[in-house]
Amino acid sequence: MDLEVSIDIDAPPERVWSVMADVERWPEWTSSMTRVERLDDGPFRLGSTARVKQPRMKELVWKVTDIEPGRQFAWRARGMGADTLALHRIEPRATGGSSVTLRLEQKGPLVPLMAPMLKRVALRSMRTEAEGLKRRSETGAVSA
Repeated sequence: MDLEVSIDIDAPPERVWSVMADVERWPEWTSSMTRVERLDDGPFRLGSTARVKQPRMKELVWKVTDIEPGRQFAWRARGMGADTLALHRIEPRATGGSSVTLRLEQKGPLVPLMAPMLKRVALRSMRTEAEGLKRRSETGAVSA
């Protein structure tokens, strides 16, 4: 199952990245996250891990598998019969601001059986995350 959501944000990519890469603060701006706890110290980087709790979902540990600071990161979690990869990409818009794409790829033995329900829930969560990222980035309420 592959899903994608895109949104335009009236903020420069640097501001959007500062919000997006501060994963522990996601619950402040998106109701799609109940709790995010970094399991390592230092800057958000390749190999960083975080324990993530989302509403009505089992807590999962996500690990950064690819990162281009200021532009994108991907992280992976395994559990609940699925291997899930989530990509977060920022691109500058020619007219100013940023375009953000959130992509979710799920594979595993239970995914085909649960795809109709998973798709609906995941798309709602991704849209909520994108809209929250837009609001937080545009207000300039970013972490120091």
